[in-house]
Amino acid sequence: MRKNIVAGNWKMNNDLAMTESLITELKKQSQTSNAEVMIAPTFTNLWHAFEALRQSNIEVIAQNMHFAESGAYTGEISADMLKSVGVQTVILGHSERRAYFNETDDMLAKKVDAALKNNMRVIFCFGEELADRKSGKEEAVVEAQIKHALFHLQADAFKHIILAYEPVWAIGTGETASPEQAQDMHAFIRKTLSKKYGDETANTVSILYGGSVKPGNAKEIFSKPDVDGGLIGGAALNAEDFYSIVNAF
Repeated sequence: MRKNIVAGNWKMNNDLAMTESLITELKKQSQTSNAEVMIAPTFTNLWHAFEALRQSNIEVIAQNMHFAESGAYTGEISADMLKSVGVQTVILGHSERRAYFNETDDMLAKKVDAALKNNMRVIFCFGEELADRKSGKEEAVVEAQIKHALFHLQADAFKHIILAYEPVWAIGTGETASPEQAQDMHAFIRKTLSKKYGDETANTVSILYGGSVKPGNAKEIFSKPDVDGGLIGGAALNAEDFYSIVNAF
C-alpha cells in the first residue's frame, strides 16, 4: 500500500531563530490525516530541528547530499554526515539543483546509489521545463530523467525511493498546472515504472506532486488516484498553511 506523504522543502530560508520559531508553530498544529510529514531545513539547522522534533511525528530530512563518502569536496555533505545528525531521508535531483548547479542524470544516479548504500530513503525529483511542455515533449523528458538515474536499480530498491514530479513550467512562472495534468503525468510515471519493474513495484511507490501546492488546491490535487502527496515549497514556511495541506487528504 502506498504511503501519503507531505514534505516541506524550506530551501535556503530560515536562520536558527526562524527555524526554532517555525518548529514551535508546527508542533502546535493538529493533524487529521495519516500522511507522513517531513521538513527539510537548511544544513546548518538539521541537528537542531532533529532534536526539537525527536518526540514528534515530523521527520527531518535533507535537501541534498554528495555521492562521495568523504574527500576534497569543499562545501559538500556526505550521507554519513547526514545520518550522524539523525537524517534518514534526502531530496535528490530537485529542479533548482539541476538548473543552478548543473546536476546531471549521471551524477544523480551516483547520489541515489550512495544514499541507498547508506540505508537512506530518497525523494527523487524530476520534471519538464516550459519549452518541453509547449513542444509536447514532457513525457519523453520525464521518462528519460527517471530511466537514466534510476533504472539501473533492482526492484527492491524502490522500497526506499519516493518520486516527486515537478512541472518546472508551473513553478513561479505564472503558468498553472491543473489537477488533471498532474494526474495524467503521475499515471504516466507509474506506467513507466510498471513497464520496467511490473505492477507490484509500480503500485507501491509513492509519487509526490511538486507544482506549487497550496491550501486552496491541495485537496483536489491529492484526490487524484496517482497523486500520493506533495513536495511543498513556499507554503511549507507557514505552519498553518503547511498543515492545511497535510490535512487535505
